[in-house]
Amino acid sequence: MTPGARVAAAIEILDEVFDGAPAERTLTRWARGSRFAGSKDRAAVRDYVFDALRRARSLAHRGGGMTGRAVMLALLDEAERTTCFSGEGFAPEPLSEAEDAQLRAAPEAPSFARDHDIPEFLEGPLRASLGAQLGAVLQAQTTRAPVDLRVNPLRATTGTAEQTLAEDQITCARLPQATGALRVVENARRVQSSHAYRSGMVELQDVSSQIVSLKAGALPGMTVLDYCAGGGGKTLALGAQMEGRGRLYAHDINPGRMKDIPHRAARAGLRVDTIDTRALPSLAGACDLVLVDAPCSGSGAWRRNPDGKWKLTPEALERLERIQSDILARASAFVRPGGRMVYATCSLLRSENADQIDGFLARNPTWQRGEEGLLTPLTAGDGFYHCALTQA
Repeated sequence: MTPGARVAAAIEILDEVFDGAPAERTLTRWARGSRFAGSKDRAAVRDYVFDALRRARSLAHRGGGMTGRAVMLALLDEAERTTCFSGEGFAPEPLSEAEDAQLRAAPEAPSFARDHDIPEFLEGPLRASLGAQLGAVLQAQTTRAPVDLRVNPLRATTGTAEQTLAEDQITCARLPQATGALRVVENARRVQSSHAYRSGMVELQDVSSQIVSLKAGALPGMTVLDYCAGGGGKTLALGAQMEGRGRLYAHDINPGRMKDIPHRAARAGLRVDTIDTRALPSLAGACDLVLVDAPCSGSGAWRRNPDGKWKLTPEALERLERIQSDILARASAFVRPGGRMVYATCSLLRSENADQIDGFLARNPTWQRGEEGLLTPLTAGDGFYHCALTQA
């Protein structure tokens, strides 16, 4: 594909996303229907789409509208616009006089929410949560997320994993925030086809997620329940901390989200028992540790899922907060006396984090608050909150 054809494809995909289609699903459908597009073409189109979505509001303002064409015109510099908007072959049509004038117009008065690419209604809550760090955190959220790996100690040492990755030309740097955490410096797109990944030496996992998993405090011999397991990233991290000893359960309200866990666990050298909601009562009061990685706004991971922030509404946020409160109440029933529950979200919002803990403790005075923390792109990787709770 020519550079212009790549931009045209990005415009088409963005228009669908702005109409409400999920970005990942739309990109996948485009790739499957575009057999002419090679791997580099697909990667370039994906990068265009996600770069545009991270900054959609400010780009739309500069480009003159929330359309794929306007946003891409604002994303590209003048030389790229001249090359890509040529009208030749499959390239988009050249700029009109009105479009050119819009891009050259003097900037209007600043608007914090617009210029930092967040929905207007979240400026106050985010400022209350992040204080003086808000601008820097939001600026980081407009950049591409790093690719982090967790070394699986059941399969390799950190040094062995680094050497094996290097044999596939994948260069990494060690991260000090978590034992066995690596950040890919070069050739991130080769990771999933590498020997280190296929043999279970490493797992793709953001360093903040790794930190939260470590903070959970899983130990060998424990009975552990990952209550909102999803695809199982934290489940596997807990299993590694348990050294494969004890009982490890994964649950999700949507069992389909856990379909890859058996394969991932086998690759990692672990046994994980997936358990559906109907069977959960058998674990009542039996778990040493329950991890609750609750569904949330995803505001800490907007650079990975940038379309999520444009779909979030005040009503949707309130609904999520009610779900979080309900999940905390339900999950606590599986903790044995003297056991531990760790609540986590990939949110930066206090209403989904500390406020939820405040509410739970007010309703459950026999529980106590333990270690609590908020991670941001300035301190680790994705934004993540975690809080440990124990029964008094």
